[in-house]
Amino acid sequence: MKALRLHREFEAIWRAPAGWRGTISSVNHSDIGRRLIIAAFVFFAIGGVLAMLIRAQLATPRSAFVGPEIYNQLFTMHGSIMMFLFAIPMFEGLAIYMLPKLLGARDLAFPRLSAYGWWCYLFGASLLILSMLLGVAPDSGWFMYTPLSSRPYSPGINSDFWLLGITFVEISAIAAAVDITVSILRVRAPSMSLDQLPLFAWYLLATALMMLLGFPPLILGSILLEIERAFDWPFFDVTRGGDSLLWQHLFWLFGHPEVYIIFLPAAGVVSTVLPVMARTPILGYRIIVAAVLSLAFLSFGLWVHHMFTVGIPHMALAFFSAASTLVAVPTGVQIFAWLGTLWAGRPQMKLPMLYLVGFFVTFVMGGLTGVMVAVVPFDWQVHDTAFVTAHLHYVLVGGFVFPMLAGAYYWLPHFTGRQRTFRLGELAFWLIFIGFHATFFLMHLAGLLGQPRRVESYPEAAGWTWINLISSVGGFVMAIGFALFAIDMALQLFLSRRSPRNPWQAGTLEWAMMTPPASYNIASLPHVRSREPAYDEPDLANALARGEGYLGTPRHSWRETLSVDLKGRIQHIIVLPGNTRLPIVTAVVTGCFFVALLLKIYWVAPFALAGVAALGWRWAWALGRQKDLGALPIGRGEHAPTHAEVDDPPGWLGSVFLLLADSTLFGSLLFGQAFLLTVAPGWPPPAIFDGSWLVILLAGAAASAAVFLPRQAGAVVEQAIWGHLLLVLTLAASQWMAPVPTGHAAAALIGVLNGYGLFHAAVALLMLFFVRARRRAGFLSAARRGEVRIALLWSDYAAATGVIVALSSQLPALLR
Repeated sequence: MKALRLHREFEAIWRAPAGWRGTISSVNHSDIGRRLIIAAFVFFAIGGVLAMLIRAQLATPRSAFVGPEIYNQLFTMHGSIMMFLFAIPMFEGLAIYMLPKLLGARDLAFPRLSAYGWWCYLFGASLLILSMLLGVAPDSGWFMYTPLSSRPYSPGINSDFWLLGITFVEISAIAAAVDITVSILRVRAPSMSLDQLPLFAWYLLATALMMLLGFPPLILGSILLEIERAFDWPFFDVTRGGDSLLWQHLFWLFGHPEVYIIFLPAAGVVSTVLPVMARTPILGYRIIVAAVLSLAFLSFGLWVHHMFTVGIPHMALAFFSAASTLVAVPTGVQIFAWLGTLWAGRPQMKLPMLYLVGFFVTFVMGGLTGVMVAVVPFDWQVHDTAFVTAHLHYVLVGGFVFPMLAGAYYWLPHFTGRQRTFRLGELAFWLIFIGFHATFFLMHLAGLLGQPRRVESYPEAAGWTWINLISSVGGFVMAIGFALFAIDMALQLFLSRRSPRNPWQAGTLEWAMMTPPASYNIASLPHVRSREPAYDEPDLANALARGEGYLGTPRHSWRETLSVDLKGRIQHIIVLPGNTRLPIVTAVVTGCFFVALLLKIYWVAPFALAGVAALGWRWAWALGRQKDLGALPIGRGEHAPTHAEVDDPPGWLGSVFLLLADSTLFGSLLFGQAFLLTVAPGWPPPAIFDGSWLVILLAGAAASAAVFLPRQAGAVVEQAIWGHLLLVLTLAASQWMAPVPTGHAAAALIGVLNGYGLFHAAVALLMLFFVRARRRAGFLSAARRGEVRIALLWSDYAAATGVIVALSSQLPALLR
């Protein structure tokens, strides 16, 4: 009876309203995760249809099924959808849905941020699909190489749809990465140290950190290319000091880590599902963690792997070839750990295990061809051929899709509360497995015989006809398999019988709650003593349902969960925000900014940014309280303060990781300047600077440094406000006095650097004014000073980058 009473009380606090109002206002992680997963699968189906159109075109020589223009749109959209609209959002959806359940928490650290990311993803993805429906889909390849995607060679709006739509979607990825990182480091069950984290959480932590470091270069590249297309600033124009290779560097600084960003979450699924299927603990927990972190680190040293044929120095070729080979070591460590687990256990050949076997076969084959293309002479021969297309699909489909399908069947009882009744899944697996290998295995041979990729037609005399025909037939067999998978999922969802709570006898915490889970996940938080608490404590689920853990008594209609340190010691209570429409409204206004740029209505864009700033103010103002509460009881005889009364609330740590991504973008911008200064023709630039520049830039450096002067208690915010006012005025004057940015890439980069510094100074100034307003309204006190620390963190960052902007802007003149 107590468990039922607690269920009703918590549901009243956590559930979303029924109907469309609940749909647009819910910030619950389970709702957001399910939506992301379903939407990602819908986009996967769209990308699959495009792939079938490609295979229909290539099935016969000199096919007239589609012309070159449509074919360019097909392969561009297929690659873009699968990489940006399916793989990353699918992993994000699974992470957002599963993480709090695996960690023994009630939600993620930033529920509204997850909801905002979901709406940004939906709107940005819809923008790309709309371009297809309007017949102006991107057609320069999913990699958007310049100068092909530059205005002279792509004069329409096609490339703009890609640049702005993908940047819009990347906001979602950054938001998810910040939320995932902070949640894993802070929002865990008490006593769950990092050494007791589920392996899946380690994989997600590494992936989220990679996203924070890997996505900003692509965002920067997209911004620079869109500015060049819209305003003729010559970042990639070789005739005016630019270089098209700068785009390739920025893209592949993202693109190769992206492969491992896709692989690692799927490998986390393997490390979670495989020991359950083998009925034995995973072999080498710490070794696997070390391999995951090593793989995440090494993946950032491989980007030139994709540029072996552009003419880089031989020493660089040797270094990146060695690094590309070395990355196979941590991958091999994981594979041998999985094989050792199977050897030590008693594997059950159930459907999830069947997909894992498909993963092993397919991914290992893709890894072997990956080692082949890491060898420079071999890569020179097969670059831009069908061999590389085959390798890419073996790695991505084998390394991501097969594990995700295994995870879908493994967690199906958790998602739906139902067990498998129909047996279409096995037939679907064999159709997918056989169809995939029939499609892509022979493409290796076609590539070795010289068939180029991204070409819509080929002569009959080339000898590729039978290979392409078999590949096309295999593609349609695989498509039938995926269709059966979708039908099987629908049947299990609506027609199957109820499932027991833990049908797999697994040990992780997601199985220690009702299935499907309640909106609050668990009625009380567990005290974790091992890596498999649900297995080690058979009555854990019932004890938590009776409120015998932490936070087992609802109060004040708060949505509560706990924050812990790295060793699992309780730090404070996190009071999470409730349902609100702010995320969708903010996403809509953000979308107005991107649509204004797309339609060339530039005067609307500043109003959209002002709207986002106003909504951000409202977003932050809804948090906090105007009185101190002190330490509150949390159960089991312990007390803790709320997050409003600590120095490092979740928002502070979230700001640290957001600024980590921001600094990566800034570092990529400085890398771009250094690259052009070193490699591009026409550098050093002509004398485009006069003496007034040095005065202005020294003033900018002084204004930035003023923020760091010794601070007195009570006056620190006022001092920072005056420093940033001076910095804003200085940077505005610098931009006004800057040389014409269309004349040379050096001037264009100075404009972007000034814009970066001005934007961050303005953001810091807005946050400082917000803190001053909060102090006057009574939201701050000696105990409630976390907001001040957050604002000063952004202030210090803006000031530091302001100094670097001042120096970097003068660098071309100093080196001339």
